[in-house]
Order: sequence, then structure tokens, then C-alpha cells
Amino acid sequence: MNLRGLVKSLLLVCALILVSCEGDKKESVEATKIEVVKKPHIEFGYNFDDYKVFQDTIRNGDSFGQILERNKLGYAKVLEIAKESKGVYDIRRVQVGKPYTILCSKDSIGLPEVFVYQPNGEVYYVFDFKDSIKVHRKQKPIIYKEKTASGIIYSSISETLDEQGLSPVLAFQMSDIYAWTISFVKLQEGDRFKVIYEDKYIDDSVYVGVHKIKAAYFEHKKEPFYAFEYETDKEKGIVDYFSEDAKNLRRAFLKGPIALGRISSRYNLKRRIALYGNRVRPHKGTDFAAPVGTPILATANGTVTKSGYTSGNGNYVKIKHNTTYSTQYLHMRKRKVKRGDFVKQGDVIGWVGMTGNTSGPHVCYRFWKNGRQVDPFKQKLPEAKPMKTELKNKFFKYIEPIKEQLDSVKYKYKEGTIKSIDNFSS
Repeated sequence: MNLRGLVKSLLLVCALILVSCEGDKKESVEATKIEVVKKPHIEFGYNFDDYKVFQDTIRNGDSFGQILERNKLGYAKVLEIAKESKGVYDIRRVQVGKPYTILCSKDSIGLPEVFVYQPNGEVYYVFDFKDSIKVHRKQKPIIYKEKTASGIIYSSISETLDEQGLSPVLAFQMSDIYAWTISFVKLQEGDRFKVIYEDKYIDDSVYVGVHKIKAAYFEHKKEPFYAFEYETDKEKGIVDYFSEDAKNLRRAFLKGPIALGRISSRYNLKRRIALYGNRVRPHKGTDFAAPVGTPILATANGTVTKSGYTSGNGNYVKIKHNTTYSTQYLHMRKRKVKRGDFVKQGDVIGWVGMTGNTSGPHVCYRFWKNGRQVDPFKQKLPEAKPMKTELKNKFFKYIEPIKEQLDSVKYKYKEGTIKSIDNFSS
């Protein structure tokens, strides 16, 4: 074979190799092809891909009927839907700003077939009138995720939670739990807490907020306070918080009339004021400073005996709790209750203001025992009913793993601070 023939043979071999490689490559690509299947868009139990979808919110002047009529549904059909919806949802109650969804047929006419109204994030109402009229109340799936948190108070509990990106609702819920044992307006630097709580989610992804506290530990002035949620009556659904030795944390009176704030002036019978020539001017109340508009709470169950206005007290309310105790709340911006009303512990009776003889926004809280004004913080107030003896063993068994979990939570303290946890508490 001459040189030219040899070159031709080599070129032919190379061409065959390239063709073979291209074939292998093509087969490889074909072998790795993945068929992409579009996931259907399902909401409210309907496949949105089967409809023309219109979503909006209720606007001023809108009504259920007007919305559907604007979308080509006849008045007679609207009346039928209104009639069938009775007992499930009153269509006159649709509210401005609430979202709704209309599913229309995909044909050229595009008539509405389904109307979905969402009064809140959890519940929605389905009006299905494609064939026969069906109206249903539905609830989105809700899950609760257990979480833990801890912190050390350097200035306020709200600031401690905010620095960790935690919800302020935790502070309000803890203040409710410990409302009878710890005054959250008297927290001190170095107080610390641990908490096991549940966050609430809708559809496993939409965060709603803090649901409830399962257990808590609060150390105030180096004194420990445990709190465990426990259901004492399943039939009535009665749930309370108890200490580790099964004592109910509730008392007949709250520690104060506002959830969060600070004490700006204490009960003091020997108080001297420079403005009055340094004379003794007794202060028979306890002042709780808080922003204007802060809710004022009844510290115990009772009947409103006075609700009025005087030049010194401003807007004020007085409550008689029993034959022994009465309380009074002064300088309100506005009163919510009137004489003769029965109020329960924790009910809002008014809002912090600056009415009457006052130099700043606060509520002056006055406390009577047997007709004499006394310092509420120096009274041994009656406790709630104790846990039944037959429940105690179950309670101790129930809280054992929870207490162990709570005790194992490590404290988080402010970054950059020189003080360590051990500086605050032994």
C-alpha cells in the first residue's frame, strides 16, 4: 500500500470512530432525559389549572352579590346561593380587606363556578355552584412546633427577646402565667428565664405566631419559679399553671393592673414633696408608668362600684371584690366599664392616660383591705384552689420529662457584655 492509500485508510477509521462516539453520546443523552411533569396548583381543594382564577379583596361598597354579578352571575342565582348558605355563613358579613377567590369556567363564557371567602388565615368558606349549590366551612391544616428559648434580663424582658429575634408575645404570655407571683414591672438586672413553647403554623409553612407556653422557669431576685401547664378537668377544659410541687400559680389578685411597664412611685405614707415645702404628703397608691393607651386590667373578680371623673383622680374606676378587698384605678384616658358591671380578673376596664392631677401617663393603683388603704405588695393574698390530691401523682409523672428538658436549656446572654451568667445567680 502506498502512502496515499495509508492516509485514506486512517481517515476512514477516524471517521468511523467519530460516528460511533456521536451515537454513544446521543444514546447517553436520550438515556438521561427526564420527563418533567407539571405539579397541579391545588388550593382550597380545587385544581386552579382547570379554571380561570380571579383573586381580590373586599372593597368599600362591595357585597357578595355585587362581586358575583360583576363577574357575569345572574341575580336569581345569587339569591339561590344566599338562601342555601344560611346556617353556614351569612353573606352579609363579608368584611372590607378580606381576600376572596373566584373560579370561572375556562370556556369562552367564563361563568363563575366557585367563590371562596377567607375571613381569617385559618378558616375559609367555599360556595360551589357549578352544578347544585353547596356551601362549606373549611379549615386549613394547623400544626404546632415545639421550641425553646432562654434569656437574661439586662434592662427589660422585651429588649432581651428582641435581641434574639423572638416574639414579644412570649413576654405577654409569661407575664400572664406569673401575673400572681412575679410583677413584670419590677424585674431586675440578672433575672433570667427558660421557656418551652409552641409556634403555630398554617399549611405547615405560614407562621401565625406563638400559640402557648408549655412550661417555664423564671428566676427573679435569685428565687426560682417553675410553671407547668396542666389540664385539671378534661370535661370542662380547665387548664392552669402549677409549680413543680403542684401549687397553683393563680392567686385571687394579679400583681398589678398592667401587663408590662414600670413602677414610677410606690405606696409611701411618709413621702415628702419639695413642691409643697417638703411637707409629708402620703402616697396611698402605687403608680405604674406606661404609654397612653396601655390597657388597664382588673386585678381580681368584682363589681364596679364607681366609674367617673374628679379633678384629682381624672377618669377612675373602683371595684369591690368581696367584703374584705376593693381596688381603685386612677388617671385613665378612657373608662370601659360602668357602675354595676361585673368584671373578671384580667378584663380591660380602661386605658392609661393623663387625666386629673398627674404629670405623666400612668395608672395609680389603690388597694383597700377592710376599708383601709394598704400596700398591695405587702399583703399575703389568698391563693386559688389547690390541685386535687388524686391528680398530684399523675401531675408529677407528667412534668418529670418536661422539667428535665427545661433544666437542660442553656441560657443565652447578650453578646459583648462583660458579665457572665454566674455573676447574676449562683
